[in-house]
Amino acid sequence: MIDGSPTNPVAEAFEAERDRLRSVAYRMLGSHADAEDVVQEAWLRLSRQDAAGLHNLAGWLTTVVGRISLDVLRARRSRPEASYDDRLPELVVRLDEGPAPEDDVALADSVGLALVVVLDSLGPGERLAFVLHDLFAVPFEEIGLILGRSTAATKMLASRARRKVQATERPTGTAREQREVVRAFLAAARLGDFAGLLRVLDPEVRLTVETPGGVYVTLGATAVAAGAQLSAGAAARGREVLVNGRPGTIAWREDGAPMSLLAFTVIGGRIAALTVVTDPAALARMDLPEPV
Repeated sequence: MIDGSPTNPVAEAFEAERDRLRSVAYRMLGSHADAEDVVQEAWLRLSRQDAAGLHNLAGWLTTVVGRISLDVLRARRSRPEASYDDRLPELVVRLDEGPAPEDDVALADSVGLALVVVLDSLGPGERLAFVLHDLFAVPFEEIGLILGRSTAATKMLASRARRKVQATERPTGTAREQREVVRAFLAAARLGDFAGLLRVLDPEVRLTVETPGGVYVTLGATAVAAGAQLSAGAAARGREVLVNGRPGTIAWREDGAPMSLLAFTVIGGRIAALTVVTDPAALARMDLPEPV
């Protein structure tokens, strides 16, 4: 949080922008910790400015956050040893309290969060142009100033990024419909119903498992169904949650430590992706609900 008097008008104005700035930085970086660092750095830079000379504080802060985030992305590219490719994107987990009128709104929010995975495939310039323009409506002229490119070149970057994003499938169906598909999968897995599993798995389903030994990927419905009972066993003892807005389950050990987290992506009534986290260190880094 910001140090100083709570009546400081500059501090109050910054606090009013904090959530939006954090959202910008998170979608740029895919890391909550890095996003917090970027927002704090933006405050430090603002505190060294003559705020009276800033006629558009929100725009100035967005530009600063964009530039800092761009520097972080470029630093990652220049230091392969710091790559985030060997771990999963950060997951936001909350208890699923059951179907509610707000379900479709939550699903819309999950689409934005799911973009973080897609954006990892974009170059720093593409990512900045797409995030700032398409998600936060920043004019191309301002984005071009951050990138040091012309407006036309910036539009081309955003267009290229947009095509890549649009080529990636997103979750579909209401939250209730998605949860029903997941429950059908878990029920079939517990019963050893191989045919039932194949009915709810997309033929090209991707299973990603994060273990203490690393991240492992399995492709295809047959291969995923063959090992589904291992995942369902823990899930059967768990609680329904939302993971980045998508249906999931979390299971705890008897001592209250988290044992496993499952997250599902449902497209067209079938599970297109399944993420399983069993690494205790990865689970410990997450802000998870308390055991129930």
